[in-house]
Amino acid sequence: MEQTWRWFGPKDAATLAHARQAGATGIVTALHDIPYGEVWPLEAILERKAMIESDTSLGLRWSVVESVPMHDDIKLGRGDLDRLYENFRQTLRNLGQAGVRTVCYNFMTLLDWTRTDLAVPLPGGARALKCNMHEVAAFDCHVLQRPGADRDYSQDVLQRASEWMDTTPAEAKTRLLANIMAGLPGAFKRYDVEELREVLAEQAEMNHAKLRANLVQFLQSVLPAAEEAGVVMSIHPDDPPRDIMGLSRIVKNADDIAFILESVPSPSSGLTLCSGALGANPDNDVPAIARRFASKIFFSHLRNVTKEPDGSFMEADHLGGDVDMVAVVSALMEEEQRRRAEGLPNALIPFRPDHGHDLIDDATRPTHPGYPVIGRLRGLAELRGVMTTLAHQRGYRLALQ
Repeated sequence: MEQTWRWFGPKDAATLAHARQAGATGIVTALHDIPYGEVWPLEAILERKAMIESDTSLGLRWSVVESVPMHDDIKLGRGDLDRLYENFRQTLRNLGQAGVRTVCYNFMTLLDWTRTDLAVPLPGGARALKCNMHEVAAFDCHVLQRPGADRDYSQDVLQRASEWMDTTPAEAKTRLLANIMAGLPGAFKRYDVEELREVLAEQAEMNHAKLRANLVQFLQSVLPAAEEAGVVMSIHPDDPPRDIMGLSRIVKNADDIAFILESVPSPSSGLTLCSGALGANPDNDVPAIARRFASKIFFSHLRNVTKEPDGSFMEADHLGGDVDMVAVVSALMEEEQRRRAEGLPNALIPFRPDHGHDLIDDATRPTHPGYPVIGRLRGLAELRGVMTTLAHQRGYRLALQ
């Protein structure tokens, strides 16, 4: 498997040198400075590619685009869709021409991954990300005051949400908005409470059926260009894999994934297997999902979560938590062996350690939440150990890059 590392560009406090020291050879990045919906110029893509490859001693390459973000109008099916589709198609053509051929994308409206606490203390002073459902409910029901929000939570969660509102200092309530918005790294708009309330109200009518139809229309419009450019598009599951604050989510489980892949069949349409996003739903059997869709997995995020009965979850150690990570990795390695046996090109599946804990002096570097240096280095080392062991046990040719 190809060891990769997410890098947010030249201003990222986690540097390319850090990526190489961690053991990665592939870089996962994007042109975050380009506004959503605009074309990524070939010159800008080549400039970023050259930046990654300029120090030949590092031996790095741009392996995966994460993400080519799409304008919300595409997801909501409104506005000048012809222009937005063509811009996306041209970006895919430019990426293909530059030799960057794996694109991760998502179809989550408004909010990306959602957490309520970005610094849960762990033994020894480490810190983790967590999504507390009672804090989501407190924000949704009491801060946003979204109509009908109370119907989306259990009575126990609603009770604890009320208690949280009564006992939590004002500065912590203010911080909650920043924490929720922190899941949108790159070029995005940060909303205040009133703006977020207005946007959520605008999107209240976007139900599952409409959002699915908009995704199908998007894929029908852009996948032919992806095929021509030799680019594969891997959809990322919703995080968390549930409707949230009135926003519909349509990539939550195996049935959703099957619908997407079957609705617009294409060799360029595939899945980013995110074990943590899928693992936050107790009904999801992540190793089974990996085995079922193995042939369509073009990229993988390997991380783990610990779940609570009320729907809350926390980022766990990569080999801890509730997801059987060894079984997930095993399924991916078996798929790679199948691809090699059949002589398929690009048999290696890029993966990256996702959402590490803040460890040792990680807190001193202003990295994006969930993307510390040492925490991810530890995760990558642990995953590499699992892969090495499985390869040894099964007599595989170890092809870690």
